Amino acid sequence: MSDAAFRAVIKGTGSALPKQRVSNSELAQRVDTSDAWITERTGIKYRHIAGPDETTATLAAKAAEQALDAAGMQASDIDLIIVATATPDQTFPASATIVQNILGANGGVAFDVAAVCSGFLYAFSVAESMIRAGSAKNALVIGSETFSRILDWEDRTTCVLFGDGAGAVVLSGETGERGVLATKLHADGQHNQLLYVDGGPSTTGTVGKLRMKGQEVFRHAVTNLADVMAEVLTAADLPASDIDWVVPHQANARIINATVRKLGLSPDKVVLTVDQHANTSAASVPLALDVAVRDGRIKKGDLVVLEAMGGGFTWGASIVRF
Repeated sequence: MSDAAFRAVIKGTGSALPKQRVSNSELAQRVDTSDAWITERTGIKYRHIAGPDETTATLAAKAAEQALDAAGMQASDIDLIIVATATPDQTFPASATIVQNILGANGGVAFDVAAVCSGFLYAFSVAESMIRAGSAKNALVIGSETFSRILDWEDRTTCVLFGDGAGAVVLSGETGERGVLATKLHADGQHNQLLYVDGGPSTTGTVGKLRMKGQEVFRHAVTNLADVMAEVLTAADLPASDIDWVVPHQANARIINATVRKLGLSPDKVVLTVDQHANTSAASVPLALDVAVRDGRIKKGDLVVLEAMGGGFTWGASIVRF
């Protein structure tokens, strides 16, 4: 593309974590598990659990405030807010409208996107498309979850995997080389019963609990994520060797490592936060991105691939010149 190309550029990042941090050893006091069992299978060491005063929307707002500060912008500059979440504060209205009101950014567009762990990439793609179309100038794209609210704490195979948190980015339209270069998204609804919540307003009238067949999800994840990363690189006409950083969905260290190996990438180029945060679903990609930006690993001009897969199945990848 030419220097005059109009793209959605990441202007700032932010994140928020609940105050309570729970180690594997602490979790083993309430669940039949152990630090060794969890670490060996997932790479997870810690997760954050939301307290009674912490919700998806309040965490999202804190992450958004950080992202706005990093971008040097005010809430009044934002005309689009999209929150990716599978754990909204209420069935309706959208958590994005609650965030909008907390920030004082009322009057613009605000809505939620539900694509579970791929939710941030779906929301990111929608915001990027609206910016390129001229429907928005400055967007807040937030992934925020309180998965602890939908976990079955009697099921040690799932409850040890997840944590709560939020991550956010500010996207703005600019001309130049920076910005989103390509995005590819997919879904395959035939795999519903491999990763789902067994409740909902229209079926049981309850929130329900998370259910997962881990081995099947693992197998699909490695194949789908490697394929979509290759697909997005082709769309951007770039070789894998040009990638500076991969920011993957932080579901499981084994999935991440297997995916990277399939693409022939160095593990040194991968941002890993799953050990500290566990799987925060839609929050995991922007949360990991913010960590790597703030510690100086990801710098302006770097070529960054974001990727995720979640229930549905949904999956996708985006390549960004940071």
